[in-house]
Amino acid sequence: MRRGARTLRDPLSRAARVDDQVDIDVDIGMVLRAHRAGYPRPRPGPVRRAYDVAELAHRGQVRKSGEPYIIHPLAVTMILAECGMDSATLQAALLHDTVEDTEYTLPELRADFGDEIAVLVDGVTKLDGSKWGERAEAETFRKMVLAAAADLRVLLIKLADRLHNLRTLGFQPPHKQQRIARQSQELLIPFAERLGMYELKREMDDLCFSVLRPEAHGEIKAALDAREAAGRALLRPAVDRLRAALKEHKVAGDVMLYRRHLWAVHLDVGDRLDTLQPADQFRLLVLVDGEDRDCYIALGAVHAGMNPVPGRLKDFISLPRFNLYRALHTRVIADGRTVMDVIIRTRRMHRVAERGLAAHMHEMARGPGADVAGRIDLEWLRRLLAWQNDATSADFLESLRGDLRPDGIAAFTTGGELIPLPPGATSIDFAYALGPQTGDHAIGALINGRLVPLHARVDNGAVVHILTDETASPSEAGLDAATTPTARLLIRRHLAANQGPDDAADKGRRVVAEAVAGEGLDLLDLECLGVSGSVAEDLGHRELDDLYAAVTAGKVDLDDLVARLVKENSRSTDPAQDS
Repeated sequence: MRRGARTLRDPLSRAARVDDQVDIDVDIGMVLRAHRAGYPRPRPGPVRRAYDVAELAHRGQVRKSGEPYIIHPLAVTMILAECGMDSATLQAALLHDTVEDTEYTLPELRADFGDEIAVLVDGVTKLDGSKWGERAEAETFRKMVLAAAADLRVLLIKLADRLHNLRTLGFQPPHKQQRIARQSQELLIPFAERLGMYELKREMDDLCFSVLRPEAHGEIKAALDAREAAGRALLRPAVDRLRAALKEHKVAGDVMLYRRHLWAVHLDVGDRLDTLQPADQFRLLVLVDGEDRDCYIALGAVHAGMNPVPGRLKDFISLPRFNLYRALHTRVIADGRTVMDVIIRTRRMHRVAERGLAAHMHEMARGPGADVAGRIDLEWLRRLLAWQNDATSADFLESLRGDLRPDGIAAFTTGGELIPLPPGATSIDFAYALGPQTGDHAIGALINGRLVPLHARVDNGAVVHILTDETASPSEAGLDAATTPTARLLIRRHLAANQGPDDAADKGRRVVAEAVAGEGLDLLDLECLGVSGSVAEDLGHRELDDLYAAVTAGKVDLDDLVARLVKENSRSTDPAQDS
């Protein structure tokens, strides 16, 4: 809810903000100290200036907890300051809710702070639900992804914002807790993983776990807490043995037990808490004081000190993950019977592994000579944006969820480009992941050098080459073979565009008729009452056939259309609406 009007055109005067302000200077002081400590070139002045504006704009507003609202943007900014983010990101974080929840407008913000800050704030500002209705959530995410394609800091602010909201979720009603936690699991936590922000991801995982499965969360937390001391004691000899092995191989570094977060343990163990072992709760983490090559020497030391499990070595240093993650993973047998997972990283790799994009940007801020560990693979984001402009809200959100699924597989082009896909994906899905031009003209594929049809499944690690023919076009068979939302949408769109207008309209009308029948309505009645025509005009279609053809082409969201028809029918048949 927007507060009452307040003049903000001269918000930067200290005299104007001292009287009657909330006494939280210590909190902004903490933010500024974290900024000075964590960023190579801090600019505390502009950050303090943004706080002055945000505090005045939000003055008088309170959160569900009863705290002054300014506590929220301060907490969000503190998360980002501790990640070592730049002053522009911190300014935008302090101001991120002003345009959405106060009378402070985007043009005013742009005039006060410039285009860079305005773009970041606008990227995380929600769309007005009263105008967008049921499409508001999807369109807000579409807007955020578009902004993130230009500046990934938009996503960092959104993740920090959601993390603090999850921390304070207990003040929301249960149904809202469930909705926010579920949305976070489906969309925002996968974004955190894509950006390598594992520190944020783990906390968000556990907070959502506590809301969506509180009993299981409580049980596994109690079990892990009860076993922690004994588990550490049991694994202490393994730590000591690895430390001795490093010393023997003249590798500078340390070995420690790395506690896994609750959600990760739950995914491995489930309800079988009686089978819980110390190795389920901890990983052995080897932090090397040196360069990449020293990690391989450390690996030799680890395998010399303990028996390696064959086939369980993963080298993410020579082939980093798409989100900057670099490390060596191996599995060993300690004391002749305990199987342990060991992770080997340099200390710099560890910073990047924990904070991903934030650590990467921190390194970049040190100057052009900084040794930066690769780059985040954004091809999946570019492919999504290549076709999303014409996608309906529901199609866009479905495709985004599919692209962000955490249980995906990795396939490769013959040129070595990694193409992430969901499990069960086929050759036609791979083709459309490369782009509509490739997918539309695909006729077959070579998977690991073997000729296969378009419905052939792509396995993890496969090398795929798509065979194309400029005269080929999508077919119903291709639609049956496709499993990803992106491929199915693009094939349906092509098929609809090549249907006769009458065929497309008839098909769309049948689909709409079936959908409204599920709501207890008859489409013919809605057409006779003028309900359908009114909704068609609202959506920019002069004729009903144009509306139905747009449904067939996937340009009109069916769920949104049905909701509009139901609402318009209720309005037109309720006598109270005419009084």
